[in-house]
Amino acid sequence: MSGASLPASINSPVLRRAGGKPALLEQGLAETSEGEGLPLSVEMLDLKSGNVLIHGAAITPSPVLLWRLKVLLFLVWGISCCKISWDSVMRMSADLQDLFLYEAFLYYNPLLLVTFTVFLWGVNLWVFGQSSVSYSKVFDLNNNFLTHREILKCATWMAIVVPTSMTAYLYLYSHGEVSLAASQPVILYAIFVMVLIFPFDIFYLSSRFYFLRTLWRIILPLQAISFADFFLADILTSMSKVLSDLERSICRMVNHQVATIAWFEADSICGSHSIAIPLVLVFPYLCRFFQCLRQFRDTKERSSLLNALKYSTAIPVVFLSALKYHVLPANWTNFYRPLWLLSCTLNSLYSFYWDITRDWDLSIFSSVFKFKNPNLFTSLLYGRMWVYYWVLSSNLVFRCTWTYKLSAHLRHNYLTVFTVTALEIFRRFQWIFFRVENEWNKMTSKTVSELKMEEMLNEESRLLGSSNHNV
Repeated sequence: MSGASLPASINSPVLRRAGGKPALLEQGLAETSEGEGLPLSVEMLDLKSGNVLIHGAAITPSPVLLWRLKVLLFLVWGISCCKISWDSVMRMSADLQDLFLYEAFLYYNPLLLVTFTVFLWGVNLWVFGQSSVSYSKVFDLNNNFLTHREILKCATWMAIVVPTSMTAYLYLYSHGEVSLAASQPVILYAIFVMVLIFPFDIFYLSSRFYFLRTLWRIILPLQAISFADFFLADILTSMSKVLSDLERSICRMVNHQVATIAWFEADSICGSHSIAIPLVLVFPYLCRFFQCLRQFRDTKERSSLLNALKYSTAIPVVFLSALKYHVLPANWTNFYRPLWLLSCTLNSLYSFYWDITRDWDLSIFSSVFKFKNPNLFTSLLYGRMWVYYWVLSSNLVFRCTWTYKLSAHLRHNYLTVFTVTALEIFRRFQWIFFRVENEWNKMTSKTVSELKMEEMLNEESRLLGSSNHNV
């Protein structure tokens, strides 16, 4: 038996001792037992190998088990936060509860909506990854771009950190620790800013740099406009209310108005009548407006001017609404309010028309749900007529309700405004599918046309260069 060759499976690196040495001798002899000197059979070695593999597999928990454990912990954490928050609010007197919730809501609802946006963007990337749409080529990304897994992981951490800070704020404030409560939103905002601008190669440095660079290009459109530039600018128009609340929150933090009622005065520097509110609301639309003008300068396409006109229709919606606080009530009711309603109607219908005629291709837009590996999601969405009806009707309705949020004089019910903003972000989530797919179809059709043209030129050159060609 000493001259017999051992099977290849026996030389597997699985059969190694704790010290790292092979379990078999270099000469290929089997290990002998103590005292008897009898060699172990190949079958016994195979059985031993199987035991090692089974033991190694038992050490690592099942991915399904880990996922269920994470979901369970997340639910326990969520229920605990809700219980602590509810008890904290109930400790306060009835006349202060509404003011208390309004202030807490102002600081945390922008970050909750940003978390919701990041989660939906992860879903967008998952669908693109399952379909034939190459979003990395559409956005001209390098090989270090984030996949849907990293995006959803970021959204999960944000969904943990933001409600935890909000729960701490409510608990500390209701128990009389006002100074500690006031520090909670400040610390949270500081963490978000530090993570975003952190210059070291952690927390997806290349992706953060790409995002910040695109923001800079949006603010100063001094170069040719790329698809990523106006794509992110369009998303920011849907989040103009989020930007406005961020501005008001930071204003109160800078002016030491957190966890106080001084900010509730409408005419204060951070009050609801501040001129900064309409300026921030309209800023994303102005950025998109100047992008269209820059695009017209580069391409001389008339459609760029028409697109700029679409974004300009949002400007009177914002400023006519803000005028309510600065004109007489009779003037508002008889003159400015009808103008505001007319501006809202024009902006909603014009934007809806542009979506379905320019941003989308209604003849093929549902093909984004045709996955490489068909599943239940594909069967529910691909080629279904209800998808057409839902997208068209919901886009029109959400476009109309979005003007509610752009109007400063309609923001007294903060829960309604939060719901309308969330619906607008969801509308933009739907819009992304068909806008990116439409851009991908344009790129692929252009590539095919260029290849055909190149083949025709090569064929023409070959025929003209042939000596046997007769004219």
